[in-house]
Amino acid sequence: MVGNMNSSETPSPRPDPGKQKSLARIQAVPWLLFIAMLALAAFFAWRAYGPDDLGDPLSTSVTAFEKQNSLTVFSAQLSPVVASTDSRLFGAIQSRQVAVIPARVNYTLDLSQVDASRLAWDDANRTLHVQLPPVQVGKPNLDEARAQYLREGIWISRNAQDKLTRDNTRLAEQQAVEQATNPVLMDLARTAAKEAVEQNLAIPLQVAGYGDVIIKIRFDGEEENTQ
Repeated sequence: MVGNMNSSETPSPRPDPGKQKSLARIQAVPWLLFIAMLALAAFFAWRAYGPDDLGDPLSTSVTAFEKQNSLTVFSAQLSPVVASTDSRLFGAIQSRQVAVIPARVNYTLDLSQVDASRLAWDDANRTLHVQLPPVQVGKPNLDEARAQYLREGIWISRNAQDKLTRDNTRLAEQQAVEQATNPVLMDLARTAAKEAVEQNLAIPLQVAGYGDVIIKIRFDGEEENTQ
């Protein structure tokens, strides 16, 4: 029998900002390539069905967002460490399970909210101002096939084991959401979102004949970077 351990003593992993930033760079590459392809597809659709003249750059920008209701801009791999207990026969049989369950969380932008009212074109400075809705944190995708468990108890029935597993799954989802919404990961997700949107807008504008334009992006409630 393994010695008793209090669930409050179970260490909770702290995010390593350096490791997360390195992971973010690796994970951002395929998303940016995907965004570039979507932007080109939107541009060719605009060329095929849009007006012959350049027209309004805002119309070109809005076209780049059409049919992209939700855009995944960032993903984080997390490893929640959780523990649950079970008591049966009026406390005579005690059991405990510690679990490490890998989880993946996606961060998305709701592009259906981005219309002309969120865009502003400064013709004198050839600058497009964009205001984005907040980045949304998706539901954690738990990889229970790769979960690791440590069980303690003299005898653990099948019902008790099932209950421990269900409780740990619920706790892992809660902890994954808490980890995913920490300031370090949210900043990385917002940075990735800005880079993705800039790619999504710059390519159609350049190919449509507007040349190199400046794109300044901010989120709701955020001050625009004036640099």
